[in-house]
Amino acid sequence: MVVVAAFLGGAAPHQAHAADAADLYPSRSVRFIVPYTPGAINDFIARLTAQKLTETWGKQVIVDNRPGAGTLIGTDLVAKANPDGHTLLLAPTAFAINVSLYPKLPYDTLRDFAAVTQIGTGAFVMVCNPQLPLKSVKELVAFAKAKPGTLSYASTGSGGSAHLMGEMLKSMAGIDLQHIPYKGLAPGLTDVMSGQVSCTFGTQLAVSAHIKAGRVCALAITSNVRSKSMPDIPTIAEAGYPDYHGTGWWGVVLPAAAPKSVVTKLHADLTRLIKQPDVRDKLETQGVEIIASAPAAFAKFIREEIVRWGRAVKVSGAKPD
Repeated sequence: MVVVAAFLGGAAPHQAHAADAADLYPSRSVRFIVPYTPGAINDFIARLTAQKLTETWGKQVIVDNRPGAGTLIGTDLVAKANPDGHTLLLAPTAFAINVSLYPKLPYDTLRDFAAVTQIGTGAFVMVCNPQLPLKSVKELVAFAKAKPGTLSYASTGSGGSAHLMGEMLKSMAGIDLQHIPYKGLAPGLTDVMSGQVSCTFGTQLAVSAHIKAGRVCALAITSNVRSKSMPDIPTIAEAGYPDYHGTGWWGVVLPAAAPKSVVTKLHADLTRLIKQPDVRDKLETQGVEIIASAPAAFAKFIREEIVRWGRAVKVSGAKPD
């Protein structure tokens, strides 16, 4: 009984400390690190959620863009930040891809982060120059087989989502598409519109206006189901490749040593706000399907994504730029 009493007595201050951490959180402004430049879908998601968290907490949530090295710069900054919950990372698909892409990371993806929630997922759209005689994936495959080496596709860099999506299609269809890496989606998309490059894979936010204006032709969606915001565009799976599935995703992680009570509070506040009708509508309009998963579910998802994208990296032979 003496041992039990001593144990319980020692546990009480710890429990009180954990409760205090959540009660006081956040105690000051919060940095929300986005490992990309401003303006694209990652930035859009971060700024929308940061605005809502600021309104909820009465403390400023500041989006801090830290691009570079294939997202490693911003990600490593969070891995080594004070684990008090005041530095968050918007973790993108590259968070999982980079485990296989880079021979050595400056952090351990599974050990150095605490999963909070997967905000959502979103398909990419395969688009091509409208002057090409291509209106579907089947036509692209037939053209590529008839004239090998003549078609090309732009990506945001070796090992990025767009690169791996192109390599998956090449592998499944048995075709040759020349990979042209760019520093970002915008310059690659510009060259697709001008005819310098045949195709690319872009987020719905990036390509929807160009599709409507006729500057590019939409061939397919990369998810295995059609997009709610672009229901008329077929999937690559529908073209005869049922195993094709490539989507982007976005979530929030903290440094691994963050108090569990802070993870729980951040998860509750974040998932509540992204389920609000106005936030949901804004995200779905940009092709983002809300997930709002629990921390354990998001951690499991990340482990699965590391395996899935690891296979794609191996097939592509991708190396970091």
